[in-house]
Amino acid sequence: MENLKTSTDVLFILLGAIMILAMHAGFAFLELGTVRKKNQVNALVKILVDFCVSTLAYFFIGYSIAYGITFFQSADVLIQKSGFELTKFFFLLTFAAAIPAIVSGGIAERARFYPQLAATFLLVGFIYPFFEGIAWNQAFGVQAALKTYFGEEFHDFAGSVVVHAVGGWIGLAAVLLLGARHGRYHKEGGIAGGHPPSSIPFLALGSWILIVGWFGFNVMSAQTLDKISGLVAMNSLMAMVGGTLVALAAGKNDPGFVHNGPLAGLVAVCAGSDVMHPLGALITGGVAGGLFVGMFTLTQNRWKIDDVLGVWPLHGLCGTWGGIAAGIFGSKALGGLGGVALGSQLAGTVLGIAVAFTGGLLVYGVLKKVVGIRLDAEEEYNGADLSIHQITSSPERETLW
Repeated sequence: MENLKTSTDVLFILLGAIMILAMHAGFAFLELGTVRKKNQVNALVKILVDFCVSTLAYFFIGYSIAYGITFFQSADVLIQKSGFELTKFFFLLTFAAAIPAIVSGGIAERARFYPQLAATFLLVGFIYPFFEGIAWNQAFGVQAALKTYFGEEFHDFAGSVVVHAVGGWIGLAAVLLLGARHGRYHKEGGIAGGHPPSSIPFLALGSWILIVGWFGFNVMSAQTLDKISGLVAMNSLMAMVGGTLVALAAGKNDPGFVHNGPLAGLVAVCAGSDVMHPLGALITGGVAGGLFVGMFTLTQNRWKIDDVLGVWPLHGLCGTWGGIAAGIFGSKALGGLGGVALGSQLAGTVLGIAVAFTGGLLVYGVLKKVVGIRLDAEEEYNGADLSIHQITSSPERETLW
């Protein structure tokens, strides 16, 4: 029976990994539909190759940092418990690979391709697993300290902070170091030219793929079948609905806001989806939808931060709100299951932000100094990266087909 149970768990977590792997298509199409047409090929290639580089970084370095487990063993050892550790690695890799996929949207249309791959390796190999180990594997005694001080550990069931806030705050660091796209803002202030989404249907497709995959992201964070909870599914649904409707109203029917609203709600509910009451999840998602619309508008128009897909408002700020919201709506006083403390949620969230923003500045700052991370004006004008963009129309390519 034990082996049967383990085999069932392997299938369960494998299906979760496949659903989240499919979410990377959502990241790709969300970016594809938002950037200008001349940069669409770059967006598609970048997301796929980023995932492959993430796999190598997490396999050789990151997973060991986070969980102290390596795969440099014989196959007969790796296959124990029906290979559960292998499928668990696959599942957690899809979370780790979301970090560069998130960052990709913020730095779109002016970042060099190969330096970004180097950044991906460093982020997934070192920065992300450092905080992942703290939050999800008791590293460095941080969780024990939080429990001593506040009565409960930092709770992040499916990664509002560990994945989304970390990815969003790394993205902010990268965007600030890159600077705005040429022609985006006047030197003396003001917006020189807007860059509307190139394809609302592709943007919407990306959003829908992410929404569907998110139920694997959240529900299957239980990791074993006996821990699955329908409450997580219901809370994910309610947060998605809340985020969509508030973004619809706050964004004045703008389709870009409407299709990012559900993502904002789902980002925010990840942390507390296993402990909130559905009404708490609805409020959490609604606040996130409004937060995204308001902060995207503010960063783009007032602060002149050229975050193309709004990854800092969407993932960084909504993920931050989600970490805090878990401590509010997860409490028994507001209908939740308890087992959370607002103090721990605040401390853990702030720590995640600090690790992410500092790590992002370090990785992109060093790459900027050593090899450069920004396309020159001509390359940016012609397409996000000539080495990727022009291959589709080259004579050599035509002969292959």
